[in-house]
Amino acid sequence: MSSKKPTEVTAADEPHPEISGLLQQMGAAPAPTFNSLSPEGARELFNTMFPRPEEPEPVRDTIDLAIGDEGIPIRVYIPEGEGPYPTLLYLHGGGWVVGNIDLYDATCRAITNEADCMVVSVDYRLAPEYEFPTPLEDCYTAAEWVFETAEAMQIDTDNVAIGGDSAGGNLAAAVTLLARERDGPTFDQQLLIYPVTDHEFDTTSYQENAEGYLLTKADMEWFWDHYLRDDLDGMNPYASPLKAESLEGLPSATVTTCGFDPLCDEGAAYAARLENAGIDVTHYHYDDAIHGIAQMLVEPMDLTRGRELIDDVATDLQRVFD
Repeated sequence: MSSKKPTEVTAADEPHPEISGLLQQMGAAPAPTFNSLSPEGARELFNTMFPRPEEPEPVRDTIDLAIGDEGIPIRVYIPEGEGPYPTLLYLHGGGWVVGNIDLYDATCRAITNEADCMVVSVDYRLAPEYEFPTPLEDCYTAAEWVFETAEAMQIDTDNVAIGGDSAGGNLAAAVTLLARERDGPTFDQQLLIYPVTDHEFDTTSYQENAEGYLLTKADMEWFWDHYLRDDLDGMNPYASPLKAESLEGLPSATVTTCGFDPLCDEGAAYAARLENAGIDVTHYHYDDAIHGIAQMLVEPMDLTRGRELIDDVATDLQRVFD
């Protein structure tokens, strides 16, 4: 179950029954791990992990565009009703190495409908072909585009949020830091779904959830190795937001963590640091869930906890947008 603003993050005695069943099913048909594959092989594996619906959840409309000098692909999800629309800029997960806007289509459709907002999903360039900070700069370009094209795209610039899951949560947090430094786009909310916040692997959640719960410690080490040019980049707050000297002046935040996730402790630590900096934070903790549930919305992976997470973050977005 979820809780708001937990004093500490802990795991339940065991994962939610649906999640336990999913893990057993996946374990019965062993697949290679990300860290044993090339980036191309990992992308092929990731593409097969999540089912696609025969009919996607309907939204009013979608528009595929290419933006910026590099032609970064984006997909715009338009909700019912008339604009200008409150808008979420969404950055997908996948360890900066795998993932694309098609694989996060169900997630973005669900958020569009539940939060009644426009969603702009960004297909930023991936590592290792494009190492740090290129993916971040792609996301920053998309952030600028949201505001520069607001009138044409019917975007309500008084109600714009930025968010993402996992590595996308890392990029969303880093974009807000970069925007503060550059006096750039101003967001009303940051939505950080089990985010990567630190290039460290020594937390309790990394030790207790090192393997057996879909995302492993070895996978995260592999993802980081492909994203960063060298270990020195790991000290950069635009790669490791938890290492930022100050978090003052950033947007209010919704942060989610999961009990059986190696990233649980660093997500909770970032939420706590934001709150200590005077930022309004809502922290949802799903003590019986694993990493990746926001993407598990299609049968046979349509998880109760995944739907609950979407409902929780959509409620927070609506509260900010009202």
